[in-house]
Amino acid sequence: MLASIIASIVLSISDGYAQTGFVGPLAQTYSPSLPNVVFVNKYASVMPYHFFRNVSNGTTTPTFGSTSVPNDTSFALVDKADFLVFDHERASEILGPNPSYEFVFEVSEAVHEAPVYVASQNKLYLSQLAPPPGYLPQLVVDLNQDPPTLSEYLSDPPVYAPNGGTFHKGLIYWGASGGNNSIGGMEQRVGLRTLDPSTNKSTTILNNYFGYYFNTVDDLFVDPNGDIWFTDPDYSWFNKLTDTPPQLEAATYRFRPSTGAVNVVEDSIVQPNGIALAPNHRTVYISDTGAVSGPISPFLPPQGSTFNATNKRTIHAFDLSNDATYLTNKRAFYLSPDWAPDGLKVARNGYVVAGTGKGVDVLSETGELLVRVQTNYTVQNFAWVGQDLREFWLMGEGGISRVQWGLQGQELV
Repeated sequence: MLASIIASIVLSISDGYAQTGFVGPLAQTYSPSLPNVVFVNKYASVMPYHFFRNVSNGTTTPTFGSTSVPNDTSFALVDKADFLVFDHERASEILGPNPSYEFVFEVSEAVHEAPVYVASQNKLYLSQLAPPPGYLPQLVVDLNQDPPTLSEYLSDPPVYAPNGGTFHKGLIYWGASGGNNSIGGMEQRVGLRTLDPSTNKSTTILNNYFGYYFNTVDDLFVDPNGDIWFTDPDYSWFNKLTDTPPQLEAATYRFRPSTGAVNVVEDSIVQPNGIALAPNHRTVYISDTGAVSGPISPFLPPQGSTFNATNKRTIHAFDLSNDATYLTNKRAFYLSPDWAPDGLKVARNGYVVAGTGKGVDVLSETGELLVRVQTNYTVQNFAWVGQDLREFWLMGEGGISRVQWGLQGQELV
């Protein structure tokens, strides 16, 4: 016995110093009854050498699950799982007793955004953007059918390129991100629209900032005062959804419909994208997707956008003032491990949910990654539906899917 121990020590010395800190396996099945759920041990914080995750400055980024870890074969489980669990204790609340993931509809490679659930109809409205530019019909999922059906939908008048959406007092609020002199026989500019789902009538409630066109109007929420908070990055220019280059800095605004006043509330974020309000109305979250950006010039046509992993892909948290009019105490909340945080919402229990590349991350109130839902397409946004708001629909480039789990959404009234 002693001889074998001495031989092992001699072998380690002859091969160089042994690695410390690694305890395998990195990944294992969460429960025998849930083979589609994989637990990542201690966040894989110490990997065995030599591991490597490729990072490219282009249009895509390799996922966490694609990391090469040849000296721990258990890590292969990560890439194949529907759900990744990082916090075993809190995951049980999120997943519930029998979580499931289902790919429901194959759709075009266009951006699919602005999901809004209308409980009175039991329907989920969502948008389809470019490509191709200039396309007006949106989509609706009829949840009254079994299985659910997907069909095109056209409001009166049509709304060009809704990018963010919410429900408030019987109306769908859409951030319209398209702007053109002639779309469907009429001029439309980036701004805010309401849609009455019972009459199919849409109304423009904001389309300029003192004569300047907004850039995109990407995401939004309505606060308890009825004010609409929205982000305004540069993506409509990059994606050829507008016929004019940006006229304003990328920023976040608060709009008061009763007076028409628009106030800038945040202008330090490179590309403000998702925005969400905590259920206690004390914290606002805004994502910065500056890692996805492109050149802007009044002398050049749109040049598109590329991904650079070293640029901003962070969610920031802010304190909301007592009168809900301004933000303070900006702080970094979460750095996305995959792509950049796009769609952003807060669950009923205060957990933050973000669309990050090919999946959705569920985060604690302090920004810890608890659970990840993995998809085979890039997720742009998502919404809770159903009577108890535990059914969760995701949509993006090429797919629409649903999750059944324990995490409840906020009720929008």
